[in-house]
Amino acid sequence: MKKILSNCRLYGIVDMGYTAPEQVEARTHALIDGGVRIIQLRAKGVEHPLVKAWAIAMQAICRERGAIFVLNDYPEMAAEIGADAVHVGQDGGSLADVRKVVGEGMIIGRSTHSLEQAMQARQEGADYIGFGPLFPTGTKPGRPSIGLDDITAAQEAAGDMPMFCIGGINETTLPAVLQAGARRVVIVSWLLQQPDIDHAAQGIIQQIEQNTL
Repeated sequence: MKKILSNCRLYGIVDMGYTAPEQVEARTHALIDGGVRIIQLRAKGVEHPLVKAWAIAMQAICRERGAIFVLNDYPEMAAEIGADAVHVGQDGGSLADVRKVVGEGMIIGRSTHSLEQAMQARQEGADYIGFGPLFPTGTKPGRPSIGLDDITAAQEAAGDMPMFCIGGINETTLPAVLQAGARRVVIVSWLLQQPDIDHAAQGIIQQIEQNTL
């Protein structure tokens, strides 16, 4: 799984703020069809039984098709269903405590919003980080954007730990993000709102690969 993670350029999120319940499985397939090999379920403020049901369905699809399934926010549930990975925010406790819950084999991702937090996540043993939000984003309303200036420094601090830039990235803003030094990105709302998610994902991955050779 960590080899798959290191090769990922585009991180997809099935965000229930932009996804109807009946679309969960189809969108998971569409992201994988587009070349995405790491896909998170983000379901803020949703009852746990529903989150668990969607997570089980997505995990099965990802396992069958060679992608990493990430559950956002719920280490205990991730351990219970045997998720490939869990993602936690800055308010998700220490990574040592998360590791105790999920075990040694599970991938752990951490959201970071500054160079200092990125460095701390590496020291704590994160398997990958999200870095942002680079631009204002409706996915995280009210959270100030951090801009592009620290991408290169954070990338250097991350070393061989994959760092995915996130927040307001779309087809228009992506070139500036790549020019600032990003090697991997997360795209949420823009991608989920495309009429052909798989085709849009393919185009984004191609653009990243052409700029990070």
